[in-house]
Amino acid sequence: MSVSTVLFDVDGTLVDSNFLHVDAWQQAFADLGEQVDAWRIHRAIGQDSSRLLHALVGERDDDWTGRAKELHSTYYRQLAPRLRAFDHAADLLRVLSDRGVRVVLATSAPDDELEILLRALDCGDAVYATTSATDVDEAKPDPGILKVALDRAGTRPAEAVMIGDSTWDIEAAARARVRSIGVLCGGTGAAELAACGASEVFNDPAALLGQIDEVL
Repeated sequence: MSVSTVLFDVDGTLVDSNFLHVDAWQQAFADLGEQVDAWRIHRAIGQDSSRLLHALVGERDDDWTGRAKELHSTYYRQLAPRLRAFDHAADLLRVLSDRGVRVVLATSAPDDELEILLRALDCGDAVYATTSATDVDEAKPDPGILKVALDRAGTRPAEAVMIGDSTWDIEAAARARVRSIGVLCGGTGAAELAACGASEVFNDPAALLGQIDEVL
């Protein structure tokens, strides 16, 4: 069956933002008296923030986790000027759109962060639909955000492909019964992405664009 829709993660997949998130979380934790190694934060990036916090600092009360999320958001906004789209990320989306493929940004980023990411990506004309944190109660690896994305595209799972940089993206796609393709630009290794179910793995959007005819 031909691909009618491509679902894209954004952070670490289309926009070089993962390590800025690491920095923002590390500063947030330090403000709250917790020293958390950057590599541990990086491995947690891409999943639901409540899961991320539990994985990194254990069980905390709602006030503490709420404050941690607020601090992360504040520090991330301060780092926003450093955000940039990966090379040819926008070109990839436009090529797909020009071919009649529905491009959906399947992210659970908060609306304010999504706005920043869209500015960095600068290809709104190629995007058919987007999702955000307001659409689901739980982010990846829960498949809910992908199901919302599929609904907005009017597409069945068998007609879609998910592109993501994290194991959480690939796991969510598997749970939604959507074929997935991994990219290395977010910092997760090819072996891990493949082990979670990625059918193929590319370095970055530019590499994927270069082989788009073979992949889709």
